[in-house]
Amino acid sequence: MTVPTLTRTAPFIAADVGGTHVRMSLVAVDGEGDTPQVLAYSKFRCSDYASLADILREFIASLGRHPVAVAVIASAGYPLADGTVITNNLPWPLSPKELRDGLGLQAVHVINDFEAVANAVSHLGSSEVQLLGGPAQAAPGPLLVLGPGTGLGAAVWIPRDKGGVVLATEAGQAALAVGTELEMQLLQHMLGQRSHVPIEHALSGPGLLHLYQALCALRGAAPVHARPGDVTTAAIDGDDPLAREALEVFCGLLGSAVGDMALLYGVQGVYLAGGILPQMRGFLAGSSFRARFLNKGSMREALERVSVKLVEHGQLGVIGAASWYLGSISSKEARLD
Repeated sequence: MTVPTLTRTAPFIAADVGGTHVRMSLVAVDGEGDTPQVLAYSKFRCSDYASLADILREFIASLGRHPVAVAVIASAGYPLADGTVITNNLPWPLSPKELRDGLGLQAVHVINDFEAVANAVSHLGSSEVQLLGGPAQAAPGPLLVLGPGTGLGAAVWIPRDKGGVVLATEAGQAALAVGTELEMQLLQHMLGQRSHVPIEHALSGPGLLHLYQALCALRGAAPVHARPGDVTTAAIDGDDPLAREALEVFCGLLGSAVGDMALLYGVQGVYLAGGILPQMRGFLAGSSFRARFLNKGSMREALERVSVKLVEHGQLGVIGAASWYLGSISSKEARLD
């Protein structure tokens, strides 16, 4: 493949790689600014492909007259300094060097998926969020971006003189904290199966299923749902009391965990993203989420001032990956001398 001349306006690939889906886009900017413009967009199911390279190869082939030299990948997991990604949720390994060499790209950059989402916050419009509590406009200060999907991702956007800097975290791997007698029983049941119960073992798509299965075990009932989406649908439709109770526990635990993180990171605003929340947004708004978020003793008053919003933007990950790249590339990478 002929490598095109790299300029700041040269199209590049921005991808959001999750445990279930890969969202991939061709992105460019106009000559005036740094706002990413999506030229092409596709969504792929991870389980349908043997590797990320196969997905990239198919997407590049679909671009036709748009040759690319750079790919920016927002990935679930934790990127190490050598580019290796530690992840619990991807179905195949991710190696930037192998992708670059195998596809003939000039550069492959990998960042944490929620680091990317945090970089996209400034591009959100008011129509793309739903206010769940607190002021409509967050006060100046750090912002927490968190979301349950195949796992649970979280990142913190910290303002500085020009734009902001993002702190990527592995908050989903911290130990799950509970706050009710029922939650204690569910945690005890989970601890019978493993020595460490991370937050994402309960607060994710698979986590909702874990809660439902543990609840069925406590109630002496046989589970009838095998997928997280089925649990959510049955809970919202009112067809299954155990599914509804599991979703109520999920929302309560989510509120408590988000409140903990808001205090830990000293944030002024929270954006809830992730693949599974939009399906339950009405249920979430009417659940104990808000009460549990505020239930932090003397810190309640501080948390009442924190804006909490649900993000509706389906391409947030790719926009964030593109924004990170545009803010990070050096003049050597961006222009020919």
